[in-house]
Amino acid sequence: MLLLDIITKNLSNEVYIIAEIGQNHQGSLETAKLMILEAKKAGCHCVKFQKSDLRAKFTRFALEREYVSDHAWGRTYGEHKEYLEFSKEQYRQLQAYSKEIKIDFTASAMDEKSLDFLAELKVPFIKIGSGDANNFPMLKKAAAMRIPLVISTGMQTVSTVDKIVEIMKQAGNNLFALMHCVSSYPTASSDCNLRMIPAFMTRFPGVTIGYSGHELGVSISKAAVLSGARIVERHFTLDKNQKGSDHRCSLEPIELLSLVEGINQFKANQTLCKPSYTSNEITQILDEENDELKVALAEITQKEILQSELACRRKLGKSIVGARNLLKGHKLQEVDLSIKVSEPNGITAEKYFDLIGMQLLCDVNEDEPITENVLA
Repeated sequence: MLLLDIITKNLSNEVYIIAEIGQNHQGSLETAKLMILEAKKAGCHCVKFQKSDLRAKFTRFALEREYVSDHAWGRTYGEHKEYLEFSKEQYRQLQAYSKEIKIDFTASAMDEKSLDFLAELKVPFIKIGSGDANNFPMLKKAAAMRIPLVISTGMQTVSTVDKIVEIMKQAGNNLFALMHCVSSYPTASSDCNLRMIPAFMTRFPGVTIGYSGHELGVSISKAAVLSGARIVERHFTLDKNQKGSDHRCSLEPIELLSLVEGINQFKANQTLCKPSYTSNEITQILDEENDELKVALAEITQKEILQSELACRRKLGKSIVGARNLLKGHKLQEVDLSIKVSEPNGITAEKYFDLIGMQLLCDVNEDEPITENVLA
């Protein structure tokens, strides 16, 4: 399998291209199949969806909140997400169709129940999205499954990325890749920070680095490949003007084809024989001197959570919540805590293990966020 050869570094001059369909299918199985076919025609290696068990991913308060948006498919956020969520049987149908036309099929596991389901489907790899990159209990579980993992790093600090790599090493799992990602939709060129790719390559020399992009157009994604990315993921849509918040930062079929053809040209010209190029070399290879590419390739010193990512982190970042009703004075154990998208937010997921053994100053109900003021 091409992805496995890239992750294990048996191949260094190939790029695995993922068309992220996500929930751009508008809740229609037939539209999803058409998108799979279009991704295949464009030359992508894989189509990817997003699998959620809504009760496992969200607290009931997050699901019950009124959702007022031009992109809403329901009165509440739960109704909206339910409309766009395919059933397990529909996933099996999409997997079978992908196999029929010979394109890899997988999904992001958006919670532990969905992780179990994707493992049951025997997908070639499982994607861990940026929203779960700091969900260390889920990462430990995924690492122990011995299934290849592709892990995005949007909305995270470098210390969290270090912890991801540490978890994989502790599990003895080297079948994983890290994706440089910025969780802003669409991402401004000045926030793309492509020099994070060679920085990751230096910091984690044994790990394959990829790029999950949300910017407009394809030039910056091509520059990501020349920076060293050997897995590229872009959101895909049949029409940017459709209802739905992800369509605008997605590529239409002609753009996706342009990206694939550009990467194939790099391979044909032996350009990818060199692991990574400088910013100046990249602009020369692409023969582009525009300001957007220039700022995307600007030097950076460290990975941090960007201002442009805060809205997504507040909306879809995960918090620590009560897994059951807990009484004042109780000392927290792992069984007491869940990690979910919470309304309102609580202590962020990466603090999960720090909370074990701490005492509650008041009662905390199931699905209620754990906040600093309830801890002794």
